[in-house]
Amino acid sequence: MTSISEVFTGAIAEVRKSWGWFLVIGILLMILGATCIVKAQTATAFSILALGWVLIISGVFWLVNSFLTITWPIFFLYLLNALIRGGVGYLLIRHPNAGAEGVTMVIAILLIVGGVFRTAAASVIKFPWWGWTLFSGLVAIALGVYVLAIYPTASTFFFGIVIGVDLIFDGAALTAFAGAIHSLPNV
Repeated sequence: MTSISEVFTGAIAEVRKSWGWFLVIGILLMILGATCIVKAQTATAFSILALGWVLIISGVFWLVNSFLTITWPIFFLYLLNALIRGGVGYLLIRHPNAGAEGVTMVIAILLIVGGVFRTAAASVIKFPWWGWTLFSGLVAIALGVYVLAIYPTASTFFFGIVIGVDLIFDGAALTAFAGAIHSLPNV
């Protein structure tokens, strides 16, 4: 029986080949995060509008799919799914500020759950420079809890700032991981 550390040791050679991509993506995430902080209102509006369009497009796909299955007993469930997705997407595009308030609550939960996952994974796996990923997870948890605490007064600026800060710490963790993988000796 192999242990978890033996499995990861065997995979390091494969991961090491892609260290440059980890570095580039980490740097791009940090740049994107800084841009979100500087243009917080724009980042919030863009995020809400993008989500709205994704929901509308997926609603159209589900609508087509529902009519392809019109003879099935679950046709109405497919149709209802399409209408809900399209309706929510329309509302997000039509009223992005109200949508930002609702999505802020979802993002807060996402930050907490993602932060717990990163923190737990880093603590269990303990890959090289795992402390950065642990710290990134703790920052995400703190941001999520803070957003929930101030939710009624959270502005659309804060939503863009939270996304930016999370992206910066994710990018820093990925960059540190790339540096750690690159500095390992060849196996």
